[in-house]
Amino acid sequence: MENAYLVGLSRQVALARELDVVANNIANLNTSGYKANGAIFEEFISQTARGDGASRGDTRVSFVRDRATWIDLSQGPMERTGNPLDVALDKRGFLAVQTPRGERFTRNGGFQINAQGQLVTTEGFQVLGEAGPITFQPGDKDISISREGLITVREGNEARTESQRGKLRVVDFDNPGRLQKDGNGTFLAPQGVTPITPEPDKRAAVLQGVIEKSNVRGVVEMTRMIEVTRTYTQVATILQQQADMRRSAIEKLAEVPA
Repeated sequence: MENAYLVGLSRQVALARELDVVANNIANLNTSGYKANGAIFEEFISQTARGDGASRGDTRVSFVRDRATWIDLSQGPMERTGNPLDVALDKRGFLAVQTPRGERFTRNGGFQINAQGQLVTTEGFQVLGEAGPITFQPGDKDISISREGLITVREGNEARTESQRGKLRVVDFDNPGRLQKDGNGTFLAPQGVTPITPEPDKRAAVLQGVIEKSNVRGVVEMTRMIEVTRTYTQVATILQQQADMRRSAIEKLAEVPA
C-alpha cells in the first residue's frame, strides 16, 4: 500500500476517534456535573516507510497518532433548583461517594434519600461525610446544608430540636488532571493521586438547592462535529481519487502492446 493511503488512513482513524469524543460530549450536554473530554493527537514520523520509487531510498513519512484524551475540569453553569438535597460546589473540589467499585468523586450533587434513610446519588451511591455515610432519621425535617457542608435537620413532633447529620466530605487534588472518568459522573483517583482536604480558605463553598450543569459548550461541539465530518469526507475523497488514478494508470498500461 502506498504511503499516501497509509497517511490518509491514519488521518481517518484520528478523525473517527475525535468524532466519538465530540459525540459523547453532545450526548451529555444535559448531564449534571459532566465534564467535557477533548482529544490529543500528535505527529508520528515513520523512519522505515519507503518512497514510491526504489531509487529514492528510504524517506520519512508523517502520520497522525491518537495520543490521549483530556478532561476539561472547568466549572459548569449553576442552576438553582430549590431542592434542599441538591448541592453544588463553587470553585474547585469534589464530593466523595461510595460505589461498589470503591470510593469515587463527583461534581454531580443531585442527591436523594433512599429507603434506608441514606443520602445517595441518583445511581444509588452513598454520599460520604467526614465520618462516613450520611444517614437521616424518619422524623427529620427542614434539611439545611451550610456553605461548609454541615448538614442539620429539625427533629421531633414539633420539629424544634436541631440536630446534625454529618458534614459533606469535600476533597481536592494537587493534580486533578490525572483523574480518570469511571462512569455515572464519577472520577477515579489512580495510584499516586491522593485526595486532600483543602484548607478552610481554599475549600469550595457548598451551595444548597443548586445543581452544576454540564460544562459542554453545545454550539462549539456541534460546530466541531461538522468540521470533523467534512474533513473525514475530504480525506475519503482524496483517497478515492488516488485509487482512481492508480486504476486508470494500470488500465492504460494494460493497453500498451507487448
